[in-house]
Amino acid sequence: MKYFSLFLCSFFLFPTLSLGQQTQKPPLHGKNWMAITGKPLAATAGAMTFQKGGNAIDAACAMLAATCTMWDVLSWGGETQALIFNPTTKKVIAINALGVAPTGATVDFFKNKGYEFPPEYGPLAAVTPGTPGGICYMLAKYGSLSLKDVLAPAMEMASGYPIDAQTANSIERNKEKIKAWPYSKNVFLPHLGEEREAPVAGEIFRQPQLLATLNKLVEAEQQALQQGKSRADAIMNAYNRFYKGDIADEFVRGSAEQGGLITKEDLANWAPIEEEPLHVNYRGVEVYKLQEWTQGPALLQSLNILENFDLKKMGYNSADYIHTLYQAMNLAFADRDFYYGDPYFKPRPPIKGLLDKTYAKSRAASIPKNKNLAIALPGDPFPFEGAKNPFEELLTKRQSLLDTSSNQQIKDFVPKHDAGNHALLNKQALEDSLYHDRLWRGTTSVVAADKDGWLIAITPSGGWVPACIAGNTGVGMSQRLQSFVLDSTISPYNVVQPGKRPRVTLTPSLALKDGKPFLAFAVQGGDTQDQNLLQFFLNTVEFGMTVQQASEAANINSNQLWLSLGGTKTKDRMPKSGSILLKNNTSEEVRKTLEQMGYNMSFGERTSGPINAIFVDQDHHTFWGGSSNHGEDYGIGW
Repeated sequence: MKYFSLFLCSFFLFPTLSLGQQTQKPPLHGKNWMAITGKPLAATAGAMTFQKGGNAIDAACAMLAATCTMWDVLSWGGETQALIFNPTTKKVIAINALGVAPTGATVDFFKNKGYEFPPEYGPLAAVTPGTPGGICYMLAKYGSLSLKDVLAPAMEMASGYPIDAQTANSIERNKEKIKAWPYSKNVFLPHLGEEREAPVAGEIFRQPQLLATLNKLVEAEQQALQQGKSRADAIMNAYNRFYKGDIADEFVRGSAEQGGLITKEDLANWAPIEEEPLHVNYRGVEVYKLQEWTQGPALLQSLNILENFDLKKMGYNSADYIHTLYQAMNLAFADRDFYYGDPYFKPRPPIKGLLDKTYAKSRAASIPKNKNLAIALPGDPFPFEGAKNPFEELLTKRQSLLDTSSNQQIKDFVPKHDAGNHALLNKQALEDSLYHDRLWRGTTSVVAADKDGWLIAITPSGGWVPACIAGNTGVGMSQRLQSFVLDSTISPYNVVQPGKRPRVTLTPSLALKDGKPFLAFAVQGGDTQDQNLLQFFLNTVEFGMTVQQASEAANINSNQLWLSLGGTKTKDRMPKSGSILLKNNTSEEVRKTLEQMGYNMSFGERTSGPINAIFVDQDHHTFWGGSSNHGEDYGIGW
């Protein structure tokens, strides 16, 4: 391991290639492979897998398994979304391993319990687990190693690993919720009854129930191999044990005991789906995102709109640039909020019209030059795919939901995971921090590449602390059901229904140039993900930044969208019209200009979730890695 090029924890300053920008982390370089994810130990799991001879898919799955085991704002019962460049076919493929709403999860069920959105936590927040199936499918179809080899680091960690401070402190902060669920209490609170009931940083954190579950998966694979089955079929034998065998039995029993809705049939009927991704061309670069069951197309819509402006001439983070970017994102997110949803259910979202370049030009024309458009409304993409909008009346009715009187300025913001260290926060600041916690909640990211041309980006999530663990499986249940709506006025395409996937924020990205791999990039951060990734992409393509510079660069965040996570009341989720979050070092000149345009500005040191990215340098046949300085994200290359 000593020969690997590592991201170092200490802060280094490097000369830059553009904008005089210095980076706090060094850029990562590699010739053979690269592995980047949300935790240092998990990045090491990726490196170990490459050293075993695995490809980028094997390494990515090993990192995903490790981050789930470390509860890095996700767990094994969550969901997995991936984009993969296949060097054999020269095509990008999409993996949909998002769970579905269980039997009984209806609008009436939740409304009768007093909810305006499905709950944030507990067994009633769960969709069916997708990550175990996603890992098995990707390994079987595109990996090269056994499940036993790929899960080895995660299994060693489940037997006991030194827990990090962020996770340990998150458990302690959420211990009262955790105590409501007996299986979670037994796993997370080893010092029950003491002043601090969670583990402390550096303590060995053991998960024997999860280890037993992972052992069962490997047993199923090895038994199939002994019977003469192929590597791929053996891995899928492990898949079947999770979704149709004794693991499924215990998962369903443990869920039902705690009030959950997931049935054995729900698990057996679910399967990951391999899909065609969506893509647009932006100034010669093909940008790929997942379909409209994610928010990913909002980035593509934003690029289509911004293509109508000379962003480079405006200058990086000038007032004009910020204004144009903000307005374009708001228009794209207004469409996201109303039109996106599960394309396997009717009515199917009008994605062809939404991604039409002419539609984007019409949206761009609606951006006022020197004024903040305080309320961005959904457009009408149906004429751009030769159809009539079936929800014109809903669009009109929907406008009445937006209350401009709540258009107050948000003060300086402290992320929720830091709030315990800020005793002087007043009530308004705490409310604002809670709002932004919802905005940025959950998720990690995984990117990997190898010399044979495999390139992958994953944005997994679900089952974050405080998670409800399903029985003796050690598996934390997803909380993704909360991303559904119960009111079709908000979104007629994303109303909860058994068997349906919620429209999620999770959104990996790949880009090709001249038909060859160019970028893999992903980020943690709820509704801000495609805002952050859009700016990262523009930083590299328009402003010539390296991936490390672009991952650390100052971003802006719009609050003018319906939140996808957090809060069960409409007021918790409503857009904060005209509100913008800026880096606290924004110049006085830019602040003054934006104020004159009518912006409600707030400022923070952190304006992005941690971005992880790989640039494929086709000229030198090497990799550049970037990992933001905002979190614990870490990379290793060789």
